[in-house]
Amino acid sequence: MQLRIPALPTLILLLASLARADGAPPPRRSIDFDPDWRFQLGDSPMAMQSRFDDSAWRRLSVPHDWSIEGPFRAENASGNGFAPGGIGWYRKHFRMDPGDRGRVATLELDGVYDHAEVWLNGFLVGGRPSGYEPIACDLTPYLQFGGAENVLAVRVDHSRLADSRWYTGAGIYRHVRLRLTGALRLAAGGTYLTTPSVQAGAATVRVETAIENGAGPSRSFVLQSELLGPDGQVVAQSSAPGTATDGGDETMVQQLAIRQPALWSPETPVLYTLRSRLVVNGTVEDETGTPFGVRSLQFDPDRGFFLNGVATKFRGVCLHQDGGSVGVAVPLPVWERRLRELKLLGVNAIRTSHNPPAPEFLDLCDRLGFLVMDEAFDEYTPAKNKWVVGWNQGVPSRFGYSESFANWSERDLATMVRRDRNHPSVVMWSIGNEIDYPNDPFTDPALGASYRPGNPPAADLVRWGRPLVAVAKRLDPSRPVTAALASVAMSNAAGFAQILDLAGYNYQEPRYAGDHREFPRRVIYGSENKHDYAAWLAVRDNPMISGQFLWTGVDYLGEARSWPARANAAGLLDLAGFVKPLGRFRQSLWSSQPMVALAVGNEESWNWPDARPRTVSCFTNCAEVRLTLNGRPLGTKRLAEANEGVLRWEIPFAPGELKAVGRAEGRDACEFTLRTAGPASRIELTPTTPGLRADGQDVCQVEFSVVDAQGVRVPDAKPELTFALTGPGQILGLGNGDIANREPVRGPDHAAYQGRGLALVQSSPVPGPIVLTASAPGLAPATVTLDSR
Repeated sequence: MQLRIPALPTLILLLASLARADGAPPPRRSIDFDPDWRFQLGDSPMAMQSRFDDSAWRRLSVPHDWSIEGPFRAENASGNGFAPGGIGWYRKHFRMDPGDRGRVATLELDGVYDHAEVWLNGFLVGGRPSGYEPIACDLTPYLQFGGAENVLAVRVDHSRLADSRWYTGAGIYRHVRLRLTGALRLAAGGTYLTTPSVQAGAATVRVETAIENGAGPSRSFVLQSELLGPDGQVVAQSSAPGTATDGGDETMVQQLAIRQPALWSPETPVLYTLRSRLVVNGTVEDETGTPFGVRSLQFDPDRGFFLNGVATKFRGVCLHQDGGSVGVAVPLPVWERRLRELKLLGVNAIRTSHNPPAPEFLDLCDRLGFLVMDEAFDEYTPAKNKWVVGWNQGVPSRFGYSESFANWSERDLATMVRRDRNHPSVVMWSIGNEIDYPNDPFTDPALGASYRPGNPPAADLVRWGRPLVAVAKRLDPSRPVTAALASVAMSNAAGFAQILDLAGYNYQEPRYAGDHREFPRRVIYGSENKHDYAAWLAVRDNPMISGQFLWTGVDYLGEARSWPARANAAGLLDLAGFVKPLGRFRQSLWSSQPMVALAVGNEESWNWPDARPRTVSCFTNCAEVRLTLNGRPLGTKRLAEANEGVLRWEIPFAPGELKAVGRAEGRDACEFTLRTAGPASRIELTPTTPGLRADGQDVCQVEFSVVDAQGVRVPDAKPELTFALTGPGQILGLGNGDIANREPVRGPDHAAYQGRGLALVQSSPVPGPIVLTASAPGLAPATVTLDSR
């Protein structure tokens, strides 16, 4: 099981414990296999062979997404953001330490899109059609020692690029490791923690541990389990003897108690760690660390969702997994910046639409405090429509995961549940998104005039869905199973909604009350919702509705309406992670901190060409707002006067300073100002962090802005900037919030949009200063130096 990063004191303790007292190698090692790959776009039928000549191939590190490198063309599929697909090969040359002979070597690939085949020294060792599930390959029988070179080859086939309704990327786009253990080991994904009893003074932690004995005779052992608190100190422990037969598994259950537990929640995301040790004759044979949280879940059909006994609404957003200019090979700092912004807007929940996310994404949700709806599938079989020319335009393709569903879906869901079931952030399993979309492909007489008797019957939803529910329940009975329903009427008639613990309603708020009367034991929530004020009121003012998930939290690649747009602009944040006015509106509804913000249309701008009146929208959670223009009062409005949650003024444009002051309890609580910008004068570079880790993975996000002489961002500036980098690093991506921008993401040239954009700088394994410069004709350039160590 992968060692996830806990709080720093716990991490230091765990790393120290992994070193043997006698100086011998640790019982379990995880070798970073991200660096030093060779890549070729295009098929090579003999590239799996060790002696194949790859000397001319491109050198790179993974995660890597070749689709985002373009070029973007109208003849590619709109669903995939008009990005290219194809077939690609990755090869890695490595040698094994002689001291590791006899150990079990497992290659772990967190995600490869898609139809991966994995070869070692010419032998096929594994693969998977899904691009979202991890792949584990036993390399042990085929490894060479004694100084001989091993060659790992991975073939990726994304040649049928119109296989999804959104951008998927292509390549080895998640992390890769080589895990080394003994034959007697803690099973991968075999540790399972639950907290069946959570009280104010004590909590019971149930620990289920699977032990594997891969070779040799039966072996006796002692399983030592220790619970470490947030400070790294042991708060509970248990030891139990066991025996694992040759080639067999042994599952052991232990109960431990924590006194005065610190409970995990979005407000207090406190993490504990389980340290598991297999001890044979006083020697540690294997050891893992598993972070978890102490918390309780309850869903009530009349009262909604309770976390730790407290009524809690899901203030959620749906998220696809791309990161704008880096495609789906998203460095963790990119997601951390985005999630922190969403947290400030009042978001407390994430729906991983519509596939299992990267494991480190869930680690981040654990640490930052987000409730997660973990989703497995967007289609069963037959296939859904995937749009090629444009969204709901032209003739769709009809292939994709549906072709693998019958053979792989239960295995894929089991993999997701085993991998993710110890995350406190995960509170429900979703077995599908809009599988019941009317006539795409399933149908039922409940659709009335839209019924198409030639389509597959909606009863098949139950036939395919029931085994998935059983898989999730078998591997994790502690969480409810749900699905996001597009046609509740059809799912009710077919019985699909009835096999779920929770029913997610997509854009069907008018059904809430009636369905609650008809199905009084059904737990209902909004699994996908518009940003409309009325959709939120249906949640806020109705205790039985557990919450909502907005479509979407961040603008995302793909599902493009038509060329030249290559992304969808439904997010609270844009492609570069900047907050949009739509995000400010949501903050006014969801944030508990006093806030006020202004916008004109979809822009935070007070630059207009003439004196005509402009409609100024004001978003606030304060009782009243006072507005001034250049110090001149324009009036005070109370929140009670808001229309659809928004205060509005009609104001003739005059250059200067438009200022809103939010007032609460008779005092000024917050303010927001729009300033008219003068002519563009210079470029500003603002890094999110002053330094980087020199590990070849760390990323600094540098916001670039075009400003006037007073430093005010020029909102209508779109100059072409040229970027140059010196030092031990690279420009990983350049982007802005423009969904129609088709410039190369690696630069060196990229336009600003609304006067700004984002440059991603990645370190190398070599320490030293990294200098990034941005220039443009007629503007003073800017330089920032990052310390990489």
